[in-house]
Amino acid sequence: MIVIGASRGGFMALKVLLGALPPSFPMPLAVVLHRQRESEDELALLLQQGCRLPVAEAVDKEPIQPGRVYIAPADYHLLVEPANFSLSTDEPIQFARPSIDVLFESAADVFGPGVIGVVLTGSSPDGAAGAARISRHGGQVVVQEPATAESPAMPLAAWKSTQTVHVRPLDQIAPLLMQLTEAKQRINS
Repeated sequence: MIVIGASRGGFMALKVLLGALPPSFPMPLAVVLHRQRESEDELALLLQQGCRLPVAEAVDKEPIQPGRVYIAPADYHLLVEPANFSLSTDEPIQFARPSIDVLFESAADVFGPGVIGVVLTGSSPDGAAGAARISRHGGQVVVQEPATAESPAMPLAAWKSTQTVHVRPLDQIAPLLMQLTEAKQRINS
């Protein structure tokens, strides 16, 4: 599973990243983008434009399926369970709901080394603790090169929190995800 977190400047970063993935991309992707709790439910529709994978807001208890992009709904934490997603209205973390840390930590706890966490542009440290947990559980962490981020604080915090991390400019993240996914598939076959 791939989990992705972004905040300030994240919409455009997600458009670039998701738009570069092929329609045959085999892994599920779960995305947290910080946004206002009153924001419209059009994010999935806007991200679908230019993305060759199906994009939709995650629904509570929805089964996780390969080759799909699941977006955390506004004002809900998105958590990963062994076979499905769950939504929570627990307190905000780092002033955010949805929280990147909540998504990343739950994915690491369930899928361990099978998780790839991606931290994109943003202006808070949300995602750093989750990236560290992914790394501790044997997963991979990918961070947008801070110099290429609209707001470098989030990728920089994640970079500093992990032992091993892949740091790439935004346009090189999708090719790296394809390489990492192929390597995981070879190991599992």
